[in-house]
Parts: sequence; C-alpha cells; structure tokens
Amino acid sequence: MFTKQCVVTLDLEGVLAPEIWIAVAEKTGIKDLRLTTRDIPDYDVLMKGRIKILERENIKLSDIQNVIANLGLLDGARDFMDTLRDEAQVIILSDTFQEFAYPIMKNLGFPTIFCHNLVVENDMIKGYHLRMSDQKTKVVKHLQELNFKVFASGDSFNDTGMLKQADKGCFFCAPDSIVAQFPQLEATKTYAELLDKFHKFQDSL
Repeated sequence: MFTKQCVVTLDLEGVLAPEIWIAVAEKTGIKDLRLTTRDIPDYDVLMKGRIKILERENIKLSDIQNVIANLGLLDGARDFMDTLRDEAQVIILSDTFQEFAYPIMKNLGFPTIFCHNLVVENDMIKGYHLRMSDQKTKVVKHLQELNFKVFASGDSFNDTGMLKQADKGCFFCAPDSIVAQFPQLEATKTYAELLDKFHKFQDSL
C-alpha cells in the first residue's frame, strides 16, 4: 500500500510498450515511419511528417489500430506496473493519442493516461490536437504545486522536461546519445533498476 504523497509519472512508448510508429513501419515496410522523438525532438515536425506519409500511402487509422491491437507490452511491463501501483499513484504522460491508447491501457490494467487527440475524417488521420503544449512538464509542475513529490521516468527527448522538473527523474532504456546530453539525470536499463531508484527516492521522503 502507498502511504506517502508521491506520484510516479511515466512515459508510455519505449518504457512500458513498444514504439507504435516503429511497429507500423515494420508492418507497412515504410522506413520513414520508424522515426520517433528519439530522432526528431520537434514533435510538430515529426507528426506532420507522419501524417503526410499516411496520406501518401493511404494508411488509415483503422490500419494503425489493428497494429496496436497486436502490439503487446515490453517484457515485464505489466508486473512492473502492478508493483508500482501497489506502492504509489501512477500517471502515464504520453504524446500518443486517445485513438491509439486503449489496447495498451487494457494490457496495463487501465492506469490513468494523459495524452492527445487525432483529427480524423473518413478513417484518415488529417491532423492532431495537443491537449496542451509541453504537457508532461506542466503536469509534474502542477502535481508539485499540490504538494506531491514526483518521481518520473522516460526514454526520449520529449521526456527531458518532465524528468528535470520532477523531484527525481530517471531515464529508462534511453539511447546513450540522449543520456550523454543530460548528465544530471540518472539512467536505468531494467525495471528492477528503475524500481530500486524509486524505492530509494520514496525512502528519502
């Protein structure tokens, strides 16, 4: 059971589930869809590029949803989440979309997720609406204003604001090239390591 005023915020793709767009790229054979925020930090540039490719190749939302339905989780992710949720309140902060998230959330036992929405016309993705810009950092900041201590983990450029804002932020399976740019943040490679960092943080409260 959890007894301390602590919230854990986690990225989704690359931390708990495989990268959706990489899975779509593998299914369709379209190499450019493999690009993620690890490769292109500017999310707007990344998403506009993806949408152009989807339109050009006539890939529908339902096609992507079919890929996600069979995506599964990273090995050990459900056990990790179950352990974590027994010890703290957990919020998934993701730059994915509500239209994508359901199968993954079901596999994780339906934790809370804050993410974005797609603009869809006749099953084609035409655009997207951010819930808010830099939502991950802002959520952590507002949780702190509510007197919560925040432990955060992510794997990519779009997580670094959240990780730096948190009372304790750790990379999880981030590329060495990203880790090297943020020496103030500790890096973990396994769920056991990440849980150990969380337990040490929790013990310090």
